[in-house]
Amino acid sequence: MAKIKLAYLGGGSSRAAGTMASFIDHGEEFAGSEVVLIDQRPDELEIVRTLAEKMARSEGIDLTVTATTDRRAGLEGVDAVLSSFRPGDFEMRLQDELIPMRHGVIGQETQGPGGFMMSLRSVQVFQGLVADLAAVAPDARIFNYTNPVNIVSQAVEDYTDVPIYSMCEGPMIFWPSVVRTAGLDPARAHVVMAGVNHNCWSTTHLYDGEDLMPLLEQGWGRVRDDPTVDVWAKRMLHLAVAMRSIPADYFRYYYFGEEVFREAQAKRLTRAGVILENVAGYWEHYRDQAATDHPVLDPARSRGGIHELELAIDVMSAYYNDAPAELPVNLRNTGGALPGFDEDTVVEVWCTVDGTGAHPIEQRPLPHAVRGLTQQLAEYQRLAALAAWEGGRADAVRALVAHPFVPTLAVAEELYDDLAHANAAYLPERLLR
Repeated sequence: MAKIKLAYLGGGSSRAAGTMASFIDHGEEFAGSEVVLIDQRPDELEIVRTLAEKMARSEGIDLTVTATTDRRAGLEGVDAVLSSFRPGDFEMRLQDELIPMRHGVIGQETQGPGGFMMSLRSVQVFQGLVADLAAVAPDARIFNYTNPVNIVSQAVEDYTDVPIYSMCEGPMIFWPSVVRTAGLDPARAHVVMAGVNHNCWSTTHLYDGEDLMPLLEQGWGRVRDDPTVDVWAKRMLHLAVAMRSIPADYFRYYYFGEEVFREAQAKRLTRAGVILENVAGYWEHYRDQAATDHPVLDPARSRGGIHELELAIDVMSAYYNDAPAELPVNLRNTGGALPGFDEDTVVEVWCTVDGTGAHPIEQRPLPHAVRGLTQQLAEYQRLAALAAWEGGRADAVRALVAHPFVPTLAVAEELYDDLAHANAAYLPERLLR
């Protein structure tokens, strides 16, 4: 089994306890490894370190867990970096959601202006990370979960030689809910999704080996007027039937934008507001368990559950153990594996992952009905990566106005200045001028 030194950047986050539980669940695949938790919050780091150390010991896993607030020291000699952090924490996510709404635009964590600002914050950290790796771990690979994973990956791919694989479970988890809403069994379906992160569509959709779409149409006919079925579940099934392709959940913001905006305005809290009300409870649970000899995380009291970032761990295991597996990965569209997208664009596709890396599997093209919007989002992704890595205000405005959420140049300019002012502590001077 692979014995590696892994740095977990974001190891003091509210998701870190669940991530370490997941890593320990796969512990036999990494026997003898060391995990270095890196974060800016020493108290939270110590809680996660203690939890992980005790969980590993309780499970009989040979794993060393250390923690540090010194990023460069923590990266010394690592084989891999697991990246999952949120610059500005949930307080800045709250601003990403609220400020666009003041300008009549949807505010969301990874999509549109909110996602754009998160990408600007995240990429600044990645520039420092890349410099540190060049100095102390030049052969390391990055396994990334930091959002927006597509823009972060695009920036690192475009401007560095550091190998980066970004992960998201979307292609694995978006489609089963649509199938269930139609009254069908996901276990009998075979669905392949591709596109850009959080914006993928099904290119293969079979049920017992036959076309799934007629069955989804029948299911839509049964549930469309059923008030007991969740409204958003019905909308996503409706969208799948209308476009003849199963969508990522995030397409609700594009095809039902007016409904999303009105419903967000009517709520007492945004999603970040809800999380902020619960974060203290997560840490109370982690502290309680860290004080026991045999910690057991409660999924209901843990941020994101207790099997966080498992896809990244699967990708790392396939690579470092040379155990071939087919998994969805965000990476450069080498060889034009996804037709209709440039070869240097980061796409989300199924790959074969083994000891030589992650290799895109040739994909069917996206249906024409949905390809144009996805290509537009891919072009926005490239503009956002440029602005984040080396651009100024003009580049940032160009990226924003290229996004479908932003209706006019005037809105893009006013909205960017408002957001940049709120994010001044996290952005370089070039993005504030």
